[in-house]
Amino acid sequence: MHKASARTARIGAQMQRSLAALLRRGVKDPRVGNVTVTAVEVANDLSYARIHVLPFAATQAPAAMLEGLRSAAGYLRGELARELKLRHAPRLEFELDTLIERAQHLTSLIDSAVKSDGERGHVEPEVEPDSEVEPDSEVEPDSDAAEDGKP
Repeated sequence: MHKASARTARIGAQMQRSLAALLRRGVKDPRVGNVTVTAVEVANDLSYARIHVLPFAATQAPAAMLEGLRSAAGYLRGELARELKLRHAPRLEFELDTLIERAQHLTSLIDSAVKSDGERGHVEPEVEPDSEVEPDSEVEPDSDAAEDGKP
């Protein structure tokens, strides 16, 4: 998607809040369960919206959850159009949010690289923070300023 305009960004943020409430109280499909809406990307022409979801304490497989969301998409689209007062609500496309899994994978790669560097002896020494001046210590006056009589 291209960079969102201010209007589509506002609509996306409001859609995220509304969808979270609708999924909690409006969708009765047992395949959906508890779902967290992590992000909503709206096309500039409002033709579609890509909704990133994450199962929360899922008892169903992610594929079944997505199928339940896709079957409820028509209902959700109509409710969003009423709540947001849109003449044409965007088509809803649901996707699993894999950002957390990718972040965990990258973190494990970094950790393993640091560990292997440590085993080879290439570990950078840790830098200690600068020592702070103790509040009881006094600063000696500049000797040149004291001789001139100037503060």
